[in-house]
Amino acid sequence: MARSVTIGNGKLLVGLDMRGQVRDLYFPFVGEANHVSGASGNYVHRIGVFVDGEMSWLDDPSWRVTAGLNESSGIGSMFAENQTLGISISSSDAVHNEHNVFVRHFTIHNHCDEERTVKLYLAQQFRLHESRRGDTGFFDPRVNAIIHYKGNTTILVNASTDGKPFTSYNIGLFGIEGKEGTYLDANDGRLEQNPIEHGSVDSVIELDLSLPPQASKDAYYWVVCGQSVPEVHTIDELVIKEGPDRLIASTEAYWSAWLEKEQSNVSALSHELQTLYKRSLVVMRVHADNNGGIIASSDTDMLHHGRDTYSYVWPRDAAFIALALDRTGYRDVARKFFEFIADRLEPAGYLMHKYRSDGVLGSSWHPWMTDGKPQLPIQEDETASVLFVLWEHYERYKDIEFIESLYNRFIEPAAEFLGEYIESLTGLPQASFDLWEEKYGTSTYTAASVYGGLMAAAKFANLLGKDDASRTWQAIAERMQRAIAKELFNEKTGAFVKQVTHTEDGELEYDQTVDSSSLYGLLLFRVLDVEDERMQSMLKVVEQKLQVHGNSKGFVRYEKDAYYQQQDADSPNPWVITTLWIARYYIELAQNQKDLKPALELLEWTASHATRGGVLAEQMHPDTREQLSTAPLVWSHAEFVMAVQAYLEKLEMLKK
Repeated sequence: MARSVTIGNGKLLVGLDMRGQVRDLYFPFVGEANHVSGASGNYVHRIGVFVDGEMSWLDDPSWRVTAGLNESSGIGSMFAENQTLGISISSSDAVHNEHNVFVRHFTIHNHCDEERTVKLYLAQQFRLHESRRGDTGFFDPRVNAIIHYKGNTTILVNASTDGKPFTSYNIGLFGIEGKEGTYLDANDGRLEQNPIEHGSVDSVIELDLSLPPQASKDAYYWVVCGQSVPEVHTIDELVIKEGPDRLIASTEAYWSAWLEKEQSNVSALSHELQTLYKRSLVVMRVHADNNGGIIASSDTDMLHHGRDTYSYVWPRDAAFIALALDRTGYRDVARKFFEFIADRLEPAGYLMHKYRSDGVLGSSWHPWMTDGKPQLPIQEDETASVLFVLWEHYERYKDIEFIESLYNRFIEPAAEFLGEYIESLTGLPQASFDLWEEKYGTSTYTAASVYGGLMAAAKFANLLGKDDASRTWQAIAERMQRAIAKELFNEKTGAFVKQVTHTEDGELEYDQTVDSSSLYGLLLFRVLDVEDERMQSMLKVVEQKLQVHGNSKGFVRYEKDAYYQQQDADSPNPWVITTLWIARYYIELAQNQKDLKPALELLEWTASHATRGGVLAEQMHPDTREQLSTAPLVWSHAEFVMAVQAYLEKLEMLKK
């Protein structure tokens, strides 16, 4: 289920599903441990209403629910209505920008003409550190709150209405010993008030509200995260003293000020595009850990269909997200990422597949051996992309002292690796996994990225007076540029190949699959000019082979892409990033304002595939437009922001 809202402060991140229920809660690192997830179940924090002797949870189809991120702030909202019950619930949701607390302001409205007693139930299912063992949950009478803890993670749950605390509670087991969940205890409108449990623990609290006819009342709910019981007590006291509404208001003011830092004039865009642009900035920021790691997605639903999630720091994805933030003025987030990734570099000068946001090496399926032969289990474009993006950062901010601090520990060893990991016969990079993490060889995209990375390193070396290194890396890059044009372009098909590999006989074997990354890599890393005949020819092939001709006219990754392809679809799924890549090409190619129309159409296509709350997925069904895979995919939001920036800059230039 796609996340309709992701809110956070760089240490605590909360994800809400399309029914306004908590599905993700990461703390203290964004992406490292999701305390509402687990490999064996789909856990959730439920919201329920007991009225007129009937219990109804918001995941029941009788509730019509909408949820999303507010247009100009990092505040979430939810509205749920049950016409049969005559009850509606709205919420304003925030993770405080300073303190690690998730706050919800609920407004419950009685649509009937008689006074009614309504019980609001809020149920929590925690999997602390994503493990079902050793959790403790207890009612703490010192602060009238529920506390869940394990190890150095402590979570406090509290709520109030009319200035009074919640009236009842229960703590029990779920997911073990045949227990489905303690939330079921609320179905009769009474809670048993068991004060403590350990193992796989959940909890539920009750708020009692007396609602006059056609009237509303407010209720407040907050979840505090810390490392100890005294710490969460202190923050809980602050919430009560300051008031939940004040915390939400101060968070909203913070995000409004944060968004105002971005000074781009987006008035030439439709309201829909402007809104998605602002929401994309917030999505990128909340997925950036305060220690520098930027995760690909916080959506852990994939865990329940496979072996892992996207909540890791891929150096490539994170580099492009950092680039988008850099281009919109948020240099501090980008600088923290560069510091983070520089510390991950292997002694030999390359980056590994992916990392956790606490800096530990992430899981991988890339082998060190294939057919009895050793190989590097890397995607070389990840190392090269960081170098390339780092130069983009310097060109914008000219922070020479920062660059100097990274030269010896990252720039130089990374460039030396790129310059040495070369095929002597072709001048192309040696084999590594492609950016799609599927094939081992030398892809056109990877070769283009290595060219871009080496050219960036040569500029850095020249900047710092390292003349010999600068000349060496530039010479290697220029040789690679010639090799790309010679070895990877097929004159007969008019397209660049997907990749080349060496057979056991030492012959070159070409994969002729048309891949959108082959076109975009050459454009992004400035290997060939946008008007080069080979690029123009490749564009025509991509348009012919990779554009979807169903209900969703985006672009697929490559021919016969089977990743998440649906059985009822005749085409692979269009991806947001690949569609925006083509928009970027159209923008580069435009000679007048009329030429920008195809790019604008693809920007509008992107916005039309976002959720009502402004979330972009990785891919979607080519016919039904259903979001597939993970949502949000932060790279999708980054590419949208960069495409909008490129469009506005080109539009302004063409007006002159």
